[in-house]
Amino acid sequence: MKRTAVSVAALTCVAALTLAGCAPRDNGSDTSSSSGKLTIVDSQPAGTKTVDKVTWAIVEGEPATLNPAASANLIIPNLCDNLLTLQPDYSIKPGIAKSAEFVNPTTFVIELRDDVKFWDGTPVTADDVVYSLGLNMNPTSQWYGAFALVNPAPGQGIVATGPHEVTVHFVAPDSAFRDALSGQGAAVMEKAYGEKVGAALGTADGGLMCTGPYELAKGGWKAGSEIDTTANPSYWNGKVLAKNLNYTFVSDGSTLTTALTQGEIDGAINVPPSSRSAFQGGAGTLTIGHSTASYGFGPASATGLAANPKIRQALSMAIDRQQYIDTVVNGLGYVQKTIVPEFSFQTMQEAKTYQAGYDALPTPKVDIAGAKKLIKNSGEDVSKPLVVAVPAGATQFLQTATIMQSAAKQIGLSIKIDEMQASDFGALFYDPTKRQGVDFVATQGYLETPGVVGYPSLFVLPADKGGVFNWSNYSNPEVTQHMLAARSATDPQTAANEFVSAQKIFAPDQLQTTLAGTYQLTYLNKKLTGVTTSVAAYDSPWALRLGGK
Repeated sequence: MKRTAVSVAALTCVAALTLAGCAPRDNGSDTSSSSGKLTIVDSQPAGTKTVDKVTWAIVEGEPATLNPAASANLIIPNLCDNLLTLQPDYSIKPGIAKSAEFVNPTTFVIELRDDVKFWDGTPVTADDVVYSLGLNMNPTSQWYGAFALVNPAPGQGIVATGPHEVTVHFVAPDSAFRDALSGQGAAVMEKAYGEKVGAALGTADGGLMCTGPYELAKGGWKAGSEIDTTANPSYWNGKVLAKNLNYTFVSDGSTLTTALTQGEIDGAINVPPSSRSAFQGGAGTLTIGHSTASYGFGPASATGLAANPKIRQALSMAIDRQQYIDTVVNGLGYVQKTIVPEFSFQTMQEAKTYQAGYDALPTPKVDIAGAKKLIKNSGEDVSKPLVVAVPAGATQFLQTATIMQSAAKQIGLSIKIDEMQASDFGALFYDPTKRQGVDFVATQGYLETPGVVGYPSLFVLPADKGGVFNWSNYSNPEVTQHMLAARSATDPQTAANEFVSAQKIFAPDQLQTTLAGTYQLTYLNKKLTGVTTSVAAYDSPWALRLGGK
């Protein structure tokens, strides 16, 4: 899961969209919005012509590193292949691994292809995979949560059991692990190279050695300016048509929109929804794809008003979701009932069970009288204002807080908005002292890989069981029991039943109040095609088929 604000990636942990009450549509389908019909496309037709250079904007800003264990950004998927490949529709297919399955409840075997080579021509071996996966056994890895049940004993958890075979031993069954291998936590890097550069791995000075369709050009990372990559001429999974893919960093929405529509920049993912009308003309086309992203807010304290579920429920009941969608995401969103979006489980084996559980949840509705009654029965002194933190300069988050503020006033609550500097806002996700005096945090979150268990676990489980975002000290033994049973289930139907039972209890408690699900917005020059336009772009080589029309 990724919980973000502008360019701040607060935490990534593997976790485990559509209009409320409806199943996701296939590529090219229409889905209704307040402003008409939206055509949803998760991948564009593959390019057919070679192009010399494509300039791509990274709207989140320059990454600190390209090491998959230490960062998540849209550049890494085009450089480093994962063991399994995430498809645009969020299904999973083989990647560097031709198979990856549990052979018994606590033993997982990965069989590698024997024809994959790193950029320097060295064949990929089991030792490289053991090295790469092992980086995530360190608590500093953003993917550490996905490896939480792997046997931590040295030489016992992840081991090479053949030249092209890796075996992973677990201390307990883990129903979420295989899905995680379609994410960057399973990106394969060359062991010899990584050990040679050490701590510099993934930096502008150290570089990296992977197998992906693009390779980092020598001296190609010019800090503060650009990252230059070139096509891998010996790529194992097809010809790469764009000879040069150059990344530039443009976080200002207005500047980005102008550069894209005038053809100065060829494309970008996560373009601002506020520029929707401007994107209807110009040098390119806006493509709307399925996503797992959503806007919302959650409690930041175990002692303030926000820690009381009645206060959270009341504030949720006072917010008009459709007004939020029209105002904040310019109509490019939909009502989402709870923190786990429908798109995240549509390709899973027991999707019907998960969908039925989601459909059974009540759709959020405005109820001012009901909200006032909850406040009255909360037993809280509401004379003091609640503080909601947002990152300074982030328009959509400020709009979120302003809507919260207006809704609160209608039901007898008062909200103060604290616009924090980006560095301070990012720090509050890790440093409890930064959350002092803060009641709510407004964020945008998304799931990087399919699944349902990991994301809510961060909010609803006790801290010692993985609830790293459980800042309100929420504790419900039934929820904990069901969530842990869902992760350790060896039968998919049992896992689904356990999760749905947990969701029925935790969803009304509003550990995260979801205000809107959103779509993946990609803008691309009309001369080009072939980009993955769903949220799968975060973990798959989205530019592999990029080329001319």
